[in-house]
Amino acid sequence: MPSRSDPLRIALEVVLYVALYYLAVLSLAMIFGWLGLYLVGVTASMLLAAVLANWVSLRIHHGLRLWDVGLWWRHASADNLAVGMAGGIGSACLVLVPPLILGGARFERTPADPASWGSVALLVIVLAMGATAEELFFRGYGFQALIRWLGPFATILPVGVVFALLHSGNPHATWFAIVNTAGFGILFGCAYWRSRDLWLPIGLHFGWNLTLPLFGVNLSGLTMKVTGYTMVWSVGKLWSGGDYGPEASVLTSAAVAALFAFLWTAPVRRQTSPVVDPPGESAVCEVSRPLAS
Repeated sequence: MPSRSDPLRIALEVVLYVALYYLAVLSLAMIFGWLGLYLVGVTASMLLAAVLANWVSLRIHHGLRLWDVGLWWRHASADNLAVGMAGGIGSACLVLVPPLILGGARFERTPADPASWGSVALLVIVLAMGATAEELFFRGYGFQALIRWLGPFATILPVGVVFALLHSGNPHATWFAIVNTAGFGILFGCAYWRSRDLWLPIGLHFGWNLTLPLFGVNLSGLTMKVTGYTMVWSVGKLWSGGDYGPEASVLTSAAVAALFAFLWTAPVRRQTSPVVDPPGESAVCEVSRPLAS
């Protein structure tokens, strides 16, 4: 890994990483579109492009393997994934359950969209691929190289903002939605920094994304009807988020704050990253004292 005194080299590596991702995702999206695979194709394109960009960058720059970006599977990885899932699902329930209990929202049956186990299974697969793809790209090699160069604060905040701005093209996006999404982006970056693997942010991201459509609300402006029920709100957009979904609401702002507190206190298992953490062989060795004769 280049030292902090090599800013030009690191900048070029990050630019190459981003360019490779977008070139791959556009090419793959065209292929999947030609095959008639639209929703799955878009998500699969993002995942495959993120895998390719990370694999190539790790290999050509440092001779590392794909899982060295934080995808190795160990007991600590499983624990971090479980902690992330618990945080994502729990925070989504904090947003959606109280309005149902207090009368601010109710479930309505949607006979035109009957539930099926097949549609639920497809939803799980698509959302798992989507969360993994976004975390692999946004918190993958480019992000980790910037952390090593600039430090966590100067990397996590701007990357979180970019993460939010790239969601501004979603249907019905509002400034409130973008602010909350930036909060999530910063949260996921902090999750990586605390765990040094991608499993914790993937768990948080996937747990949140899965819970919202299962309750019958829009996810980032997208409607995914899989349960046969829709959550109908009787309160204003400040609380419901309007057509964008709860992520554009003040309830989600509170949930993001709660997730930061959860992340600070959760039993996260920190691992060692060969990209972010200095290699062991770079440690300065002291000259040993001569043995007494």
